[in-house]
Amino acid sequence: MKILMVLTSHDKLGDTGEKTGFWLEEFAAPYYVFKDAGATVTLASPLGGQPPLDPKSDADDAQTDATRHFKTDPEGQAELASTHKLENVSAKDFDAVFYPGGHGPLWDLAEDASSIALIEAMLAADKPVAAVCHAPGVLRHPKTTEGAPVVQNKRVTGFSNSEEDAAGLTKVVPFLVEDMLKKNGGKYTKEGDWQPHVVTDGLLITGQNPASSSVAATALLEKLS
Repeated sequence: MKILMVLTSHDKLGDTGEKTGFWLEEFAAPYYVFKDAGATVTLASPLGGQPPLDPKSDADDAQTDATRHFKTDPEGQAELASTHKLENVSAKDFDAVFYPGGHGPLWDLAEDASSIALIEAMLAADKPVAAVCHAPGVLRHPKTTEGAPVVQNKRVTGFSNSEEDAAGLTKVVPFLVEDMLKKNGGKYTKEGDWQPHVVTDGLLITGQNPASSSVAATALLEKLS
């Protein structure tokens, strides 16, 4: 079982002067769900090397068992520091792909040609694609073999408008995940802010927020089995 995890390389939170990147829990929790299941995990990002960490996800109040595990895992840290360049990875080498969130993906992965091609190739090969929190933003441009948005008529979720409003970043982000999924024909659902919520529809697995990350990873493993 070979799983590719794709992280953002983008570290600027719009024009705020603040930093962003990937959300630690949304990487660490799925990473260990996959590792504990015996999967071979490969990490990639648009620029390769060390992806930027959203500093807010490293704050004391954002820590979980998975993030604490990662901080004491030199092997995992070394893997993260040396991600492959996304353009150099191929869908044929993996059984599934998982995208952790954080705000970074809204700027780079959502528009990245290699990411779009990867998602299209995975789905065309009948392989599952999972994304959590802001990472369902990567489903903005990929199309089916028939040319329709991949989320069209699919049950999906992702970071909600109310959660983005609570984060105070509605006017900062390049687009709202909930609005985009609906605009592309997705059947968007959500739970209350910060509550775990994961939806599987065919090959697409989406999670609403950080609390959904390990659940989304488990759903991906269930799809692979």
